[in-house]
Amino acid sequence: MISLLGYLPFIQRIYRQFKSGQAGPGPSAGQQSIVETRFLRMTLDHDTGEMNGNVLEGAFAGRSLNQLTLDQLLELLTECTREDEESAQLLRAYLGRVHGDEWQQSQADSQAAEVSGGMTHREAYEILGLEEGADEEEIRAAHRSLMQKLHPDRGGSTYLASKINRAKEVLLGKQ
Repeated sequence: MISLLGYLPFIQRIYRQFKSGQAGPGPSAGQQSIVETRFLRMTLDHDTGEMNGNVLEGAFAGRSLNQLTLDQLLELLTECTREDEESAQLLRAYLGRVHGDEWQQSQADSQAAEVSGGMTHREAYEILGLEEGADEEEIRAAHRSLMQKLHPDRGGSTYLASKINRAKEVLLGKQ
C-alpha cells in the first residue's frame, strides 16, 4: 500500500491544477496515477484530468466514488476523518474536483445538524412533553421533572438523559 504522506505534494499540485482547469502540461499517452489508502484507491487520468476511485473499506466498500451521492460522499468523509486522515485528504481532493465549493457548504450544513443532534424544535417539545410555544419556565420545569425521574443516577439511561438535555438546549437556543 502506498503511503499518501509521500504523495501529499503531488496530490496538492493535482488539486490546484484541477481547480484551475488544467490537467497537466500536455498529453501523456494514456498515463494514469494510482494512489491507495486504507479506504480508497484513486486514479487520475493524466490526459483528461479525470479523477475517480473505489471505496476499499467502510460502509460504502466495493462502490465507485462516482456512484455515490454528495451526501454519501460526506458520510464517507466523516468515516475517513475519524479512521484515516490520509483517506480523508484524498477524498477532499476528489470532492473539490468533482463538486467544487458545493461540497463544503453541504458539509457545513451537515455539521450544523450534527451539532444540534439533528433535533428539531418539534422533536424537542415532544421529548419534554410540551406543546409548541412553551415558555422558558415551562421548558425548565419539564426538563427538571424528567431528569429527576430518568437521570442515570436514579436508574435511568444515559441515552434518554442526553436526549432530554439536548431538547432543553434546542428550545432555549443554546446550540
